[in-house]
Order: sequence, then C-alpha cells, then structure tokens
Amino acid sequence: MAKKRMEEELEALDAVALLPAQQRIEPFRAALSHRNNFVAARAAKLVELASLPMLVPELLTAYGRFFKDPVKTDPQCWAKNALVHALDALDYHEAEPYLRGLAHRQLEPVWGGQSDTASTLRSHCLFALVSCRELSETSLLRHLVTAFADDIPTVRAAAARAIAQVGSDAASLLLRLRAEVAKDEAEVLGACYSGVLGIEGHSAIGWVTRFLEKEDDAAAEAALALAGTRAPESVAPLRASFDRVGDPWFASVLLSGLALTRQPEALLFLLGQIESESYYAEQSVEAILRASPSQETVDRLAKLVEGNPRLQRAFERERTSSAG
Repeated sequence: MAKKRMEEELEALDAVALLPAQQRIEPFRAALSHRNNFVAARAAKLVELASLPMLVPELLTAYGRFFKDPVKTDPQCWAKNALVHALDALDYHEAEPYLRGLAHRQLEPVWGGQSDTASTLRSHCLFALVSCRELSETSLLRHLVTAFADDIPTVRAAAARAIAQVGSDAASLLLRLRAEVAKDEAEVLGACYSGVLGIEGHSAIGWVTRFLEKEDDAAAEAALALAGTRAPESVAPLRASFDRVGDPWFASVLLSGLALTRQPEALLFLLGQIESESYYAEQSVEAILRASPSQETVDRLAKLVEGNPRLQRAFERERTSSAG
C-alpha cells in the first residue's frame, strides 16, 4: 500500500508540472516537505525544470532535513542528490550546503559489509563550489584538493574536473602535480591530463605525450586527452607512439585517438593502413567509423574496403553498431 501511495503522489506531481507556473508553486512547496525521499527528489527535479528560484528556501530546508538519520530517511541519497542539483541549477551559490555535502559519507548495508552511497552527492558539490563567489580561489582549491583523498575514484576524477574549471595557473599546477606523483585510477589521471590541456592549451601537448609510454590504461587516457584537443599538433605524438607500440590493444587506442583528432593528416594515415591491408587495417576501419566521420569519408572508406571480405565485414559491423 505504501508503494502504491507513493506512486500516486509521484504521478500527481507530474500532473502539477503541466499546470501554469504560478499554480505549481504551492504543490511543489508541499512536496518538498514530504518525508519520502523519492517524492522530495521528484519535486526538486520539477522545481529545477520549471526554474522556480522562489522555492530555494524550501529546497534548502529539505536538503538539511535529509541529513538527519540519512540511511533511514534518504537511502542512496536520492533526495540530497536532486536537491543539491536543483540548488546549483537555480544559481544558489552560497558555499555552506555544498561544503556539507562534500563532507558527507553515507555508509549503507550491502552484501558482505557497507557501501558509501554519497559519492554522487560529493561530486555534485565539487562542481557547485566552483561557482561560489564567496570563496577565494585559494580557499576553493583547498576544498577541491581535499577530494583527491576520497576513497571513491569517481569523486577523485570529479575533483580533477572541478579544479580544471577554475582555469588558473594554480589549478593547472595542482593537476600536473597530481598526475606526476599519484598512482591513481586511469579516469582520475585522464581528468588531470584533459584539465591541463584545457587550461594551458596546445603548449601542454608535450607534457601529456610523456604519459603515452607505459601503454596502460592511464596512457590510453592520455591518448584520448590529446585527441580531444583536435589540434594538428596532437597527430605527431600519437603517430610516433603508434610507430613504436608493442601492445596491440594500445595500438587500437592510438588508432581511435588519431581518428578522433579529425585531422586530415590522421585520416590519411588511417586510410593508408586500410589500403595497404596492414595488420591494423580492420581496427583502422573501426576507428574511422567510431569518430562520426563525414558522409564523404564513409563513402571513401566503403570504396576502399570493397573486394576485401574481412574489411567489408568490419565496415558493415561497425556501421550497423553505430546505427543501433
């Protein structure tokens, strides 16, 4: 019965969202005070979508309420996640609620022990803090850097991306330091590489190139970070790494990176691999098609693989996969 009642309340909220703006305010205000975390979460999302800043006080009150006995009142942090996202989207830029969320750990029972379910909340709060003008850059970076000690890799990666959003020389140096000295998950290091490139531009390509040497997951992130610049200068280091590659898996990563640069020089290299029917011809077909090529490139590729059953299969397989 409780589940059915909750579903009815959620449906009623969705119906309210179709009303004129002024008629939504009171029902949304009432829903934000609801004890059920799913109902409050849905209300927060609808307030965000309707862009109703006059309900920010109610969002804050609800947010604070779900920190009390949180495992019972807000399992999986559904309400807190939605509420903090709504606050940020409605341009609430006072730091206190985000700092509270950043410090929150919520250990919930799982098979064999406990699991922290507040990692998404902490990640949301990291990004929201970047817009809090009351914090000096030094204070902001101090808060963001503490998240590098988080137990959850996705939060550490979010910390790197948030630091990159600061966009200053100090932020870039922090990301460089993290990448140089920390043994971390590849996604965290990848966020550092991309962040430095985003701040420093093409001048950091040489620095990121150094991380290609190990041919591991972190090197793959470095290759994709270089590709993401779409700079002509990124092609040469990817080509040079491919020329000396020893791991076939990493070779395929480099081919994907070359395709993603969308540079004419890189495309010619990949087409050359196909035309010569090299060992990496099939992977080159896949790399080109996965990089959202122009129709002209697709037609050129189709003509190139014509008459080669192995390459035609790769072409059709990847085209079918992309269409799906």
